[in-house]
Amino acid sequence: MMGWHEAKPMRLITLLISLVLILVPLVDAFETILQPRRVTHRFRFARLFYRRSWALWRTVALRLPTGKRREAFLGIFGPLSLLGLFAAWVGGLIVGFGLLHWSLRSPVQGGAGLPTYLYLSGGTFFTLAYGDLLPAAPLTRLLGVIEAGLGFGFLAVIISYLPVLYQAFSRREATISLLDARAGSPPTALEFLLRLARCGKLDAADSFLAELERWAAELLESHLSFPVLSYYRSQHDNQSWLSTLAMTLDTCALLMTQIKRRDTYQAQLAFAMARHAAVDLGLVLKAPPQHSTIDRLPPEQRLLITQSLRDAGIELHDSPAADEKFERMRGVYEPFINALATRFLFTLPPIAPQEPPVDNWQRSAWIPRPPGIGSLPDLAASEARDKEHF
Repeated sequence: MMGWHEAKPMRLITLLISLVLILVPLVDAFETILQPRRVTHRFRFARLFYRRSWALWRTVALRLPTGKRREAFLGIFGPLSLLGLFAAWVGGLIVGFGLLHWSLRSPVQGGAGLPTYLYLSGGTFFTLAYGDLLPAAPLTRLLGVIEAGLGFGFLAVIISYLPVLYQAFSRREATISLLDARAGSPPTALEFLLRLARCGKLDAADSFLAELERWAAELLESHLSFPVLSYYRSQHDNQSWLSTLAMTLDTCALLMTQIKRRDTYQAQLAFAMARHAAVDLGLVLKAPPQHSTIDRLPPEQRLLITQSLRDAGIELHDSPAADEKFERMRGVYEPFINALATRFLFTLPPIAPQEPPVDNWQRSAWIPRPPGIGSLPDLAASEARDKEHF
């Protein structure tokens, strides 16, 4: 058996390891749950955990065929990774206190050795207390009280964290759901503007852009404070927080450059907030800007947008300067949303839909889309014609 002097270096190393295993989960949980997040590059265990686990999950997802199966697999990651992070924190604390007892050779009635100390640590952390192991020294009792208090408080903080997280998720999804009838699913800027114009409500765009501005601000705040929300997918496969952000930016760019309007102030505010969210989220989530090989607005789609808006009675700036300004505006936000789409395996919506969309409210798993049911502007126009007829 090694004497004290022979075992002392090993015990000191174990003591340092145990302190690291205790402090890292405590500091990381404090910064993740309690401290408001800042846009920094500082090392954190939670960030490393998500970077490595998402890289593995993403690799597996890319091997699955695109469609509902892949989306279902990706949708599991958010909640499951949260449980994995909690388990890593708790496991680190339990192993840390167990190694601390072992490095101090804490006297315990009922056994000795590293497995015994780990069992004692786990029982103390979860306040199990079967009574088969009893601390036999003041320092051992003190460590037991400290660990029990930390375990009780730590689990309470984790439990209280979940309702706050899901409230932020629900607020995010509410506005995304509102876009279904307003801009289709996935939402597109052209569809949003056409549905307003067909009802003669183009000026109402400002009120909803104000809501989207606040939504983008809440998106930035909640996803900085709770980065795990970035991995939570929306309830429908054709909706996402990134598609809503992209549609907001596209709509504001069209209103500010292509459409003749005297007042573009609200569009400017919403554009600034949405781009701020895209840039900062890309920075925090390690998604550097990148240019996509797929043009979201090919030439034929550009002509479609122009003709569709004119047919809806919207006056346009028909000049090369307006088109050039629109392209410049796209250049300041599309690299960031492209990077986020690549990072999270989202599909960005086009600026103009390829074909007339069928909204989610028109779909059903039991019955097909009812005949004669169009978008809400079509229904409103039909109702107006009926009133004129009678």
